[in-house]
Amino acid sequence: QVQLVESGGGLVQAGGSLRLSCAASRRTFSSYVMGWFRQAPGKEREFVAAISWSGGNTYYADSVKGRFTISRDNAKNTVYLQMNSLKPEDTADYYCAVGAHAQAIGPNLRSAYDYWGQGTQVTVSS
Repeated sequence: QVQLVESGGGLVQAGGSLRLSCAASRRTFSSYVMGWFRQAPGKEREFVAAISWSGGNTYYADSVKGRFTISRDNAKNTVYLQMNSLKPEDTADYYCAVGAHAQAIGPNLRSAYDYWGQGTQVTVSS
């Protein structure tokens, strides 16, 4: 069992920045793909970004490319999502997830992930 705890959400004005963190409870985190998803009210949960276990491969949704950056620190069992140039449409609950085989299955697929955090809320005002 892997427990994931997100933090760093909050209220920010459009154009601002936030950095989300996700801490994992197990040391085997370092061998897993980590992903971020988000869910806006009334919408499906959607892929945002993912990073391979080594950090050598990153994946982004088109809607966040060039604005968001995913990174990880395996020594701290933590993955980060740096969000810049935020827009009101980025408002959502953000969830981190971990998947042992996500890179092979498809790191943008919800079904590729085995464990999920509880989410952190991000609100971008216009």
